Amino acid sequence: MPRALVATFPRIRVRSWGPALLLGSVLASASGCGAGRSEAPSVPVRIPDEPLRVAVADATREVVILHTNDFHSALDPIAAYWLPGEPRLGGAAALAGYVNRYRESDSTVFLFDAGDMFTGMVSNRTEGEALMEMMRLMRYDAFGIGNHEFDYGSTSFERQMNRVEYPVLGANIFHKGTRHRYSRPWVIIERDGIRVGVIGIIGEDARSVALPSGITELDFEDPATAIAPIVAELRPQVDLVVVLAHQGKTGPQQTDAEAHPDLQRDFDEDIRLAGAVPGIDVLVGGHAHRGIEEPYVHPETGTLIVQTYGYGTRLGVLRLRLRAGRVVGHEGRLVPTWTDSVAPDPAVADLVARYEARVAPELGPPVVTLRRRLYRSYNTESPLGNLVADGMRAWTGAQIAFENAGGLRADLPEGPITRGHLLEVLPFLNTLDTYRMTGAQILEVLEQSLTLERGMMQVSGIRVAYDLTRPRGGRVVEVSVGNEPLQADTEYVVATNSFLGQGGDLYAAFLRGKQLSTGPRLDVVMGQYLARVGPAGLEPPRPFVPTRMVPVGSGG
Repeated sequence: MPRALVATFPRIRVRSWGPALLLGSVLASASGCGAGRSEAPSVPVRIPDEPLRVAVADATREVVILHTNDFHSALDPIAAYWLPGEPRLGGAAALAGYVNRYRESDSTVFLFDAGDMFTGMVSNRTEGEALMEMMRLMRYDAFGIGNHEFDYGSTSFERQMNRVEYPVLGANIFHKGTRHRYSRPWVIIERDGIRVGVIGIIGEDARSVALPSGITELDFEDPATAIAPIVAELRPQVDLVVVLAHQGKTGPQQTDAEAHPDLQRDFDEDIRLAGAVPGIDVLVGGHAHRGIEEPYVHPETGTLIVQTYGYGTRLGVLRLRLRAGRVVGHEGRLVPTWTDSVAPDPAVADLVARYEARVAPELGPPVVTLRRRLYRSYNTESPLGNLVADGMRAWTGAQIAFENAGGLRADLPEGPITRGHLLEVLPFLNTLDTYRMTGAQILEVLEQSLTLERGMMQVSGIRVAYDLTRPRGGRVVEVSVGNEPLQADTEYVVATNSFLGQGGDLYAAFLRGKQLSTGPRLDVVMGQYLARVGPAGLEPPRPFVPTRMVPVGSGG
């Protein structure tokens, strides 16, 4: 088959996208995809005066939408230790290999991502460049902006957007105090006579957990308000309308989350958006890491909602049957990306090797050798969370330490641990800061943590008995610091990371505390702490039993 053609877009800041521009929009057009190819196309498309439409009134056409979300720089395979034999899942080259399979077997294939490609060691060292290049090689058709795309600041990501040819979409993102768009809001893609309008949005929760300093120059509009007029204008021009929606509750940061149904987030924001804006055929979700094994069909609008667990462990596959510009049938599933059951894409494998080689000299020798995996847990106390919080408190001499569960992005595996492993666990380059906070402010942090909206706070120096069956705001049963009860009017020295200190994850209590110090980066502190404590002091009891955040009563 001929190689896909992608329009070369002007690298300018988009300031206005009114109806006139919709009618004359730039198209990304293709006549098929080369089997097994990974090189990026760069042939500009000549746009005809009248959009080319294929007569499908009496014919049924099949379209395949491949979708990913929340890849989070999972360039290497993940050992599925929760499955017998610990098979490997994902990795960029394997994910690309599965995409190649579908492009070889199906004629009209689109590939979309719903945001959060960034985070992780290689992403940090390249400010996301490695991931943008990976998407270029995999020939993504469109990329919706997620909160982690702002990890290095909005200016940095704007540079990354402007260096790639595929469309990066955010219809509700504006430059501060203006109506000037930060990115393209939408794009029309034409392939084999099928025209697809694609829109990107980012939701309220996703914005609230973005690095606060990364979005100071941006404003965000309500997603439904932003896209309703766009959908209305696009609908008569296209066969399909697809929304890439990075919204909903924050996804659980736990390696085996897909094996725990109780950890799966709802996707209510996606359902509300699909109901509020008629005319959307497919909504590809992200941010919640909610694996929707079969497409959810909105009962009123018929919008199909899909999402994967993230990290490239599944490839979303949605088959649509179209007739006269309408979806008349569908089937969808999440395909496990078994690493050793597919031919890896050689170009993507080479890219990963090159970027990892670039950062390898910075990793240094092992700082310690672990006898057992130290795992994280999103909604409970965990061995890894305890380790990090203990290291924070030991370094600062604080009475209490807090580390948000969402800040722990990987487990520490058994065996030699290098600085690279620590950068995978703590990729956000946060500093270790101290604050003076009252007991009342600390209690506020604990009660907010026990809503589990963003996971359970990982702690050191404090013991909390809690009951989740109690109403929100009253779930703390008992708190002690050292051997003394927490006193509301007493001030305590608290260590935490700079993300929480800036009010990240909506923890406003830290903003009301008095900052005492700004320390070194947390990953650096943890490297020194691991080396000092040694393997014997890092082995948690077996079985692991919570002793700091302790469930009691009927909620225990």
